[in-house]
Parts: sequence; structure tokens; C-alpha cells
Amino acid sequence: MTNIYNAEISAGSLMPLESRRIAAFLLTQPTESAWRRALVEENLLQKKAPSTALRQAKLIRKRLETLDPPAWELVANREQEVSIQLLLVAAIRHSQLLADFIEHVYIDHQRRLDLAILPGNWDGFFTECTHKDPSVSSWSASTQTKLFQVIIRILSEAKYIESTRNMKLTPQSLHPEVKRYLSTSGDTYVMSLLERA
Repeated sequence: MTNIYNAEISAGSLMPLESRRIAAFLLTQPTESAWRRALVEENLLQKKAPSTALRQAKLIRKRLETLDPPAWELVANREQEVSIQLLLVAAIRHSQLLADFIEHVYIDHQRRLDLAILPGNWDGFFTECTHKDPSVSSWSASTQTKLFQVIIRILSEAKYIESTRNMKLTPQSLHPEVKRYLSTSGDTYVMSLLERA
């Protein structure tokens, strides 16, 4: 049985600046050695430790690979709003955990007119996840805490919540460019998810 969820998202939030750099670099269709050279020797992501650069770049690349080169172009070169919303799309496509959190916690809160997410909401959500995917119950408490922090940071970076401190819902409307991308790529799932959020 394949697992529904993985904890990869804990490696980082949307990382907008780093993601723009990686998107632009992916457009050059780098070889594996060029990829490593850019991250380690040229320090493309401006990190102190090469291991951090490689870890973050790996996550960003996995997310961006759920998009296509025209979307990378938008991530790399368009204004912040378009870039960030596409990074959110990529993060949702890459992480079922994030998708389900938006659907079962964020959208539910909105429907019930609950104005803010509370730390306790994570526990209930996480219990639901363990019913759907028993492998999740083996994740350590620190991994669970980290996952919640990263998901909240992602929602904050995408402006869907006011801040990571108060976690107040601030629903957004999709930028026409992002809407166009989702409809051309036939992604009705993410489109309806973000339209409802």
C-alpha cells in the first residue's frame, strides 16, 4: 500500500526568493553536474552550508517539477503575487498533507466563520490523517510540530493568513494569470481548492 502522506514539506516553506532562482535555473535545463556546481560552488541560493543549499534546492525542484517550463518562467519573472501563488500551487501538488490541511481545516474554518486557526486544530487534523494513512503515526512529535509550523508559514507567505502568530484567515482571490495556468493545465482540483479558500 502506498502512503498518502510524506513529511518532505517539513524541509521548508515556499522560499520565494530561492524558488525564483531555481525556476530561472531550471529553464536552462541544467545537467546534474551543472546543478551541483551552481548550488555548491557558485552558491546560487546564498546559503552558509552547501548541505542546506542542496536540501532546500531538492525540495524546491521537486515542487517546481509539478509545474511546467512556462510556469517556471512566471515564477522566475512575474510579480510577487503571481510567483507566490504558483509556488503555492506547486506545494499543494507536491504535498497531499498541505492540500488536505487547506481543504479540511482552512476551508472548514471559513465555512463556519471561524476567524483564526488554532494550534489545537492541528491535533484533530493529524488524527484524521493517521486514520487515512497509518504510517503517519510513526512520525515523531518534533516532526509533527515542524509540519504544522511549515504549513502555517506557507499560508502566511501566500497571504492566506495574516501572520504565523495570530493565524487569522485572510482569503485571497486567484490572480487571472494563475487561474489561466490552472485551467489550461486542466487542474480542476487545485483550482477549486484555492477558489474555495
